[in-house]
Amino acid sequence: MRTVTVVGASLSGLYAARELRAQGFDGRLVIVGDEPHHPYDRPPLSKDFLTGRAGETQLALADAEETAELEAEWLLGVRARGLDARGRTVLLHDGRTVSTDGVVIATGASARRLPGNGLVGVHTLRTLDDARALRAELSRGPRSVVVIGGGFIGAETASSCAGLGHDVTVVEAAPLPLVPQLGPEMAAVCAALHRRGGAGLVTGIGVAGLRGSGTVTGVELADGRVLPADVVIVGIGATPNTGWLAGSTLALHDGVLCDDGCVTALPQVVAVGDVARVGGARAEHWTSATEQPRVAVRNLLAGRTVESARSLPYFWSDQYGARIQFAGRRHAADTVRITEGALDDGAPAEGGLLAQYKRGGRTTAVLSIDRPRPFMKARRELARSEDPVEPAAAVAS
Repeated sequence: MRTVTVVGASLSGLYAARELRAQGFDGRLVIVGDEPHHPYDRPPLSKDFLTGRAGETQLALADAEETAELEAEWLLGVRARGLDARGRTVLLHDGRTVSTDGVVIATGASARRLPGNGLVGVHTLRTLDDARALRAELSRGPRSVVVIGGGFIGAETASSCAGLGHDVTVVEAAPLPLVPQLGPEMAAVCAALHRRGGAGLVTGIGVAGLRGSGTVTGVELADGRVLPADVVIVGIGATPNTGWLAGSTLALHDGVLCDDGCVTALPQVVAVGDVARVGGARAEHWTSATEQPRVAVRNLLAGRTVESARSLPYFWSDQYGARIQFAGRRHAADTVRITEGALDDGAPAEGGLLAQYKRGGRTTAVLSIDRPRPFMKARRELARSEDPVEPAAAVAS
């Protein structure tokens, strides 16, 4: 290959560029990004950046020296609008085209929005520009904040807002936040963190709409109640950025369909990060975005799938001063038991807790709240006990 184009100046895009150079690719490297910024770290946006403990320079994922060493051609502030995969051309919105031999798709995902949420005071939190706007609004004095969605982004943002002294209410349509990830027992424990952190939590009810004329004034719930709001933060998940691939020969279904090695139906095109549906699953986690590029690049340069990207799932979240860590593959039928620590009024007692999920006497996942050392040991044991990885499956075209 003489030219490889990475579409997406994201965490996974940067890691793919690094891997290309590390694995010996010395040809033309083009990195296309729809934001005007060089790659930055997103997890701090809802935490240290929002609260002012971190500035923009601390978000940068690479310094000037490393960026120069990549010897890449950066095309920032321009979106890709199409991929002629067989013709090996990336089409850009400004009319330019990039002829390429290989493509790494790393376009990530975009925050879902509520219908008609163009009111002033309504925010999402996915990008640096989103975080800039929200931080500026929160700095204007005490606000009534309603967070729609109790997932990780919603919970972390609610935690930051409460820590800044704002009046915060989290609205979650499900009976408890984080049930799909943690199961009902441990989701209830994490829900108690909201109460302990001073935020209100409304569960089991959906949002009917937003109130206000020009500027948001409240959130109307499905049961008719209205929660007053000066600021509304919508954290209802994300949609993979695949629209620019419509009309291409790639298979798309909640992401770009890939085999276990991140390879699409076309061996010269791989996908990584939030946009990639690898081996039937799409994972929006930092670890996936950093681990998949090594395998994807190896397979891209080999021209076929020679290695699988399958690894033990892991994620973490910081909420109300507590660090939540989870590793493994939990299923609905698993049982869960706290093996270290205890609860205090439904929330983790001082010193945190460690919980293990089991199925048929075998540990399938582990959850820690403020017990990092026991968690890391349990995570290593869990990784060693994983079943051997099967050969990478072919992706459907």
